[in-house]
Amino acid sequence: MESDFFAYMYRLKYIERWSLMRNTTKESVAEHSFHVGLLAHMLCEIGNAIFGRSLNADRAAAMALFHDATEVFTGDIPTPVKHHNPKMLASFREIEAMAAERLHSMVPVPLRPAYASLLGIHADSSPPMEAEQELHGMLKAADLLDAYLKCVSEVASGNREFAVAKMEIEQKLAQLSMPEVDWFLDHLAPGLGRTLDELSRDEQ
Repeated sequence: MESDFFAYMYRLKYIERWSLMRNTTKESVAEHSFHVGLLAHMLCEIGNAIFGRSLNADRAAAMALFHDATEVFTGDIPTPVKHHNPKMLASFREIEAMAAERLHSMVPVPLRPAYASLLGIHADSSPPMEAEQELHGMLKAADLLDAYLKCVSEVASGNREFAVAKMEIEQKLAQLSMPEVDWFLDHLAPGLGRTLDELSRDEQ
């Protein structure tokens, strides 16, 4: 039996993010998912190597690749719209859950157990294990961090449209109080605002 699961997953490249903002560079959900995968993996490895944690970086990267998969059906709902009020957010969460069920139903039956949790579907109502909850925390941080880096890139390109968003996300990142995020911002984030010539000079 044929499955359309990957046909839909590949359509994430057509779903644009930041639709309410003027962008100098457009970004698709597929690009965002890739970036969040990189960031989630790195945050876990920072946690392990620098702060003595035991996080499964590979699992975090896999979770990141699928964290916005349902947007092939829902599109990317801008945060100001989604969080306008609790009722609207609850409605969106319900739609998101239905989209996840629909996408999961397309996975070939023998593979469904492997992809259920990646799509946010659990066999029962019990909460995820503690290790999985820690990874969800890293994933949330990586998702927010990618939004911040997008803002940094846009502002560095002279686009003031993202200036306020950059400040707001900076505050949210600080509120996370995650040493892994702080370490990343201190050691790895500064280069994102530099041009190619500036990066090349840094290597000399």
